[in-house]
Amino acid sequence: MSSIASTAISHRAAMPVLIALSATHLLNDMMQSLIPAIYPIIKDSYHLDFGQIGLITLTFQLTASLFQPFVGHITDQRPMRYAMVVGMGFTLVGLLGLAYAQSYGHLIAAAACVGLGSSIFHPEATRMARNASGGRQGFAQGLFQVGGQAGGALGPLLAAFIIVPRGQTSLAWFSLAALVAMALMTWTAQRFAEVQREADKAHKTKPATASKPTPSRAHVAGVMAILIILLFSKNAYSQSFSTFYTFYLIDRFGVSVQSSQLMLFLFLVSSTIGALAGGIIGDRIGRHRIIWFSIVGALPFSLMLPFADLFWTGALTIIINIIMASAFASILIYAIDLMPGRTGLIGGLFYGLSFGLGGIAAALLGEAADQVGIDTVYRFCAFLPAIGLLAWFLPKSDLPARA
Repeated sequence: MSSIASTAISHRAAMPVLIALSATHLLNDMMQSLIPAIYPIIKDSYHLDFGQIGLITLTFQLTASLFQPFVGHITDQRPMRYAMVVGMGFTLVGLLGLAYAQSYGHLIAAAACVGLGSSIFHPEATRMARNASGGRQGFAQGLFQVGGQAGGALGPLLAAFIIVPRGQTSLAWFSLAALVAMALMTWTAQRFAEVQREADKAHKTKPATASKPTPSRAHVAGVMAILIILLFSKNAYSQSFSTFYTFYLIDRFGVSVQSSQLMLFLFLVSSTIGALAGGIIGDRIGRHRIIWFSIVGALPFSLMLPFADLFWTGALTIIINIIMASAFASILIYAIDLMPGRTGLIGGLFYGLSFGLGGIAAALLGEAADQVGIDTVYRFCAFLPAIGLLAWFLPKSDLPARA
């Protein structure tokens, strides 16, 4: 009875932490999303081509990806609750750099600072979300993802109504959001310490359970390789939209910059539905089924998209993004369950890969767009979700869905 009571108390106490982590994820990713949101502005101001735009994304994404596994490995060994605050400091510097950049080189350096801040934030926040989940891993990661996806979606909306009318320097106004995030991160770190102490007490009262056999390194490496390929197929496709969707809409349908930003917002915000729903349903039916749904469900719509008119382009992109976003929490938890005790490392690796692979894809797609046109690039991208069919070789997890 005492174990049940302690667990219940721990779960109730964890909800404020999960909500706060989601809110900080929203602010963090909102500021990051301002980078692609200002592309139509800086493309004209700095006379950039699509290849140079892609290199800005590549710089940001690679900086965000390279350090994340390292940070995650360190925090697994020695948790650093206040590391998130330091990371947000780098984001603040990068944001001000983007606002007052005097050259293309300054834009690259500022984007790298924002990426570095992200690399510090995600591993530690992922570890906190897992430990504060109360056993509902899919729900916890889904709720954490909702914040990030919502923040990413706000960038184009803010660009449409604030940055486009007022110019590049208006980015500096968002430094206030960075300061709010730093304060909220400080509170979250303090509250999480209390939750962790309660969870440790509850864990001590639980009876010992038999340990499961450790999978071989070859098995782990094979499954991780498949998960990484699945992540690549999803992020390459998503990155083609977050970086070039506005240009595609302007080029093909002749819409205004503000209208294209609003459509990009609708595309990005739809992922919040998929992220939360995928996490909750994954707790009930298992990670493997959710991963398969995100592949088989999205592919027919992605193949139809290049032939759609303006209305159906907007509708199909929302449907595709909801379906594809449902899988990230399941992919992440699948990997964490495969390597227990390495939550920070896995969180850093997979968030890092999502940035890095997306950045590489953006750079390659930008160069291709300069050569063959943005419309042709989107016809090619329609087949990217088909790479996910490699999930056929993904073994079903024998771990319970709520583990």
